[in-house]
Amino acid sequence: MNNSAYSRPATTPKAALLSLLCLGITACGFQEYIAKPIDTTALTQKITSRRADNNQFHQYLINNGYASEQLPIQQWKLDDLIYCALFFNPSLDIARAQWRSAEAAKLTAAEMRLPTIGGQYSKSNNASEEISPHAYGLSIDIPIETANKRNIRIESAQHLAEAAKLRIAQAAWQLRNEVTKTFNEHQANRQQIKLMSKERAYRQDIVAIYQKRIDLGESSNVELSRAKLQLQTLNTELESKQRNHLVLLARLANSLGLSLTQLEQMQIADTTNTVDTKVLVNPTAPDLQTRALLNRLDIRIALERYAVAEAKLKLEIAKQYPDIVISPSYAYEFGDKIWSLGLSSLMTILTKNKLAIAEATQLREVEAKQFEALQANVISEVNVANAKLEQAIQLLDNKNALYQQQQINTRRMDNRLRAGESDRLELTYAKLEEVIAEQHIALANAQLASSTNDLENAIQAPLAESNITNEKIENLTITK
Repeated sequence: MNNSAYSRPATTPKAALLSLLCLGITACGFQEYIAKPIDTTALTQKITSRRADNNQFHQYLINNGYASEQLPIQQWKLDDLIYCALFFNPSLDIARAQWRSAEAAKLTAAEMRLPTIGGQYSKSNNASEEISPHAYGLSIDIPIETANKRNIRIESAQHLAEAAKLRIAQAAWQLRNEVTKTFNEHQANRQQIKLMSKERAYRQDIVAIYQKRIDLGESSNVELSRAKLQLQTLNTELESKQRNHLVLLARLANSLGLSLTQLEQMQIADTTNTVDTKVLVNPTAPDLQTRALLNRLDIRIALERYAVAEAKLKLEIAKQYPDIVISPSYAYEFGDKIWSLGLSSLMTILTKNKLAIAEATQLREVEAKQFEALQANVISEVNVANAKLEQAIQLLDNKNALYQQQQINTRRMDNRLRAGESDRLELTYAKLEEVIAEQHIALANAQLASSTNDLENAIQAPLAESNITNEKIENLTITK
């Protein structure tokens, strides 16, 4: 028998199979792995070369409302430094990278399951010469998802991406808090150095007066020794404040993302930590808690986490309904052409995914309890910060009243000296008491600035007028 009639069609499926595989491989634009090692030397140079007077940062400031005539900045105020931190500090770059990763996960979640293709080749021992010894098979598995599982995965990925986006703004608020806190400490330290230097001058005058009286036999060494000890104690405290100046600058430079050398070249404005209590929100305002619950980014992130837990529960419930795989196939077996259609599915309908649903239900309950605890903590934090602000305002009012009384006393002593009713030592002591009262005002102002920042951080909204609001932070931190 002539076997050519049987062998000719045997090559046709093989050629078709090979052609299909070659076409599929050549049609795919495969990406190649490209190594990207970390160059530590280049990163170090990048960090040390950051400058607040470069063109990119100037354009960033212009995009956020600065006029070109204001640049370069000559006197760096708090808002200026906060913008500097938002631009240069690398912690925001980490949050942005995590957000872009979450955005990429959204695309991955939206992908549909791809069909799979399979093929086989067999050859018999050709026991019967009447049939072809070759056999070829080609099959395609087409998955079909049921119960809207793909859309549920997309929903979960969207909530995760939104939470990652909110974490950028949360990192920005943390930077704002760090910069504000360190700036206030730097201003308080600068003011204390100035006032303590003034106090030292008066104490030196007192020592000189006592020394002169001893030389004239009009005073005892006890009073001079006491005055010298007080002067030595003051000098020690002043030296400590002066050393702390460099430490605070280093902390501020770290928050800004700049080198200490670069920060030392920037002229920081002297605001002396004065806070106008008239422009602050009324400390007893009933909407503070509401503002906190609406503005706090950690609360909004917790809501997104709860939504993710909800989506996970929906997905596990959807998995009660099994997915289906349709498998059409073609086979050429020893001269016969065979078409077939297969259908397969996991038998989840038997267990109804009860254990996974119970686990997802408990995870949702955990997120709900964590959100409730977070709200309680936020309310408590706002109440504590609000109470401290009230105390700081009252303390500042008391210190101002004492300072005014001391000023009256100094003027009275000056008038008595002019009238010959007192000596220079009494007037010097009066001026010294006035400087000490001024120091107490500076400390009260520093405490008020710190309490104001704490309350602003608790509600994540400025109490006084500021160019940097929580809405602006959310908008400007996505990209530089």
